[in-house]
This record gives sequence, C-alpha cells and structure tokens, in this order.
Amino acid sequence: MDHAIVFGASGGIGAALADHLATSHDVTRISRREDGLDVTDETSVAYVVGRLDRPVDLVFVATGILTPEGHAPEKSLDAVGATAMAQTFAVNAIGPALLLRHIAPKLSQTARVGVLTARVGSIGDNRIGGWYSYRASKAAANQIVHGAAIEIGRKRKQAVVVALHPGTVETPFTEGYVAPKVAPSEAAENLVRVLSSLTPEQTGGFFDYAGHAIEW
Repeated sequence: MDHAIVFGASGGIGAALADHLATSHDVTRISRREDGLDVTDETSVAYVVGRLDRPVDLVFVATGILTPEGHAPEKSLDAVGATAMAQTFAVNAIGPALLLRHIAPKLSQTARVGVLTARVGSIGDNRIGGWYSYRASKAAANQIVHGAAIEIGRKRKQAVVVALHPGTVETPFTEGYVAPKVAPSEAAENLVRVLSSLTPEQTGGFFDYAGHAIEW
C-alpha cells in the first residue's frame, strides 16, 4: 500500500485529508498537537521527518495560519506590522520550505506533493488589495513550491510537486468570514482527486480544487 503523509493532520483540512486517504493509503499523520511539529523550527522539522523510515508516495502540507493570534488581516498599509508579518511568513512560507527540504530525500520516484496555499496568494488575481501578510506569505510559498518542483524533478522525473488552493473550507480558520464554504471532507476529496490527476508535465504549477490552473 502506498505511503501518504499529511503535515498539519490535526487541522480541519488536514484531518479530513488524512481520513480520506486512509481508505487507499497507509497514512502517517503529523501535527503540532500530536507530534510537537513546529514548522518554524528546523530542528523540530528535521526530527519529526527524520523518524520516517520508508519512501513516501504522497504528501500534503496542510499547515498555515491566517494571522498570528491576536491579529487580523490587514485592510490597509497602516495596519501592517513587522512582528505579525514575520510570524505569518515563518509559518506560511518558511514552514513549507523546511518541510520540503527534509521530505525531498524520502520521496519515491513517482511521488506526488501538494502544498496548500491560497488563491489570494496570486499576484495577478489580486484586484482588491489588503491582507498583506497572508497574501505575500502565500505568494512566497508558491515560489518555494515552484522551485522545489524543479529541483525534485531532476532526480524524480515522474514526481509531481504543486501548490493547491483548497477553496473556502468550513473550519475554525474561516470562522467569521462570509463566503460560500465547503465541508472539509468535500475539500479533501477535491484535493486528492486533483493531485492524483496531474501529470509530471504539470509539476511546479498552481491549481485550484477543480484542477484549474491559477495565474501567479
């Protein structure tokens, strides 16, 4: 049975992904709550990933924050603060970079890796501004995924490494935001279907929950 790993498996989307994959994969669930994973601490990442003792066929990185505790998304430049922005980047951009660094040597030749980012991280799609830290951190994560896909693809030509937008999912992460939402189970099914359908020629791309490419 193929080996799947879900980072952030105690969160709403991460838990749903792990549950969905459990019907077809041997799933390793990794989270801060259960494993002490701190994606902003390289020692923590190296320790947790280093315990994995066999090749990995499927990876979802479902870690991330909207804002640090006690903060809200910035509606204007006046609300931008260095500390909150640095914390957001540490989790949303540096975290995935560290996870990709340490998981890359453990990937199978045909591995598929999906890093959950967000459509609002698209620079070309930004029409209303605001949300500076979250948008910028997700744009940075997209660049990291794109670069990692190129590097991983040099040794694993059949691998697929992509950024994925899950849509607006009904979790504590989105509480208080008025928008059409889907259940975590539906989001998980969509994400697994999309990642499974992509080809090596599409590695390094940015796709939504329906499999449509998103502009950078």
